[in-house]
Amino acid sequence: MRPDKEVGIAHVFAAARYSLGGVRRLWGETAFRHEVLAFVLITGVFALVSAPLWGYVGASLLFLLTISIEALNTAVEEITDHASPNYSEMAKHAKDLGSFAVFCLLLANAIWAGFVLWTSWPPVLG
Repeated sequence: MRPDKEVGIAHVFAAARYSLGGVRRLWGETAFRHEVLAFVLITGVFALVSAPLWGYVGASLLFLLTISIEALNTAVEEITDHASPNYSEMAKHAKDLGSFAVFCLLLANAIWAGFVLWTSWPPVLG
């Protein structure tokens, strides 16, 4: 039996618990840990080259978008595995599409980081 939906301030706390549960689940994914590490490393490189604030803001927004899509991709994989425990071409397509969405955002992150570094470190890269 499902528990009753929370209302009012209890709903806010319940939503926070669900989100923390999602982060805990996502931390179990190697790809997520790699994405966090990459963000930490690029932030460090930005600090070394004195990147402008807009570079950090853009990188932070892209990182948040990337991990949100990673979370959705993981959710698609979990639901697909549950609904189709045996091999299914449709399940493969669903997983491939989720993976492609993450790849596109990783590419966007790389392009952004390259752009920020290019504009912040002209003596070396320009």
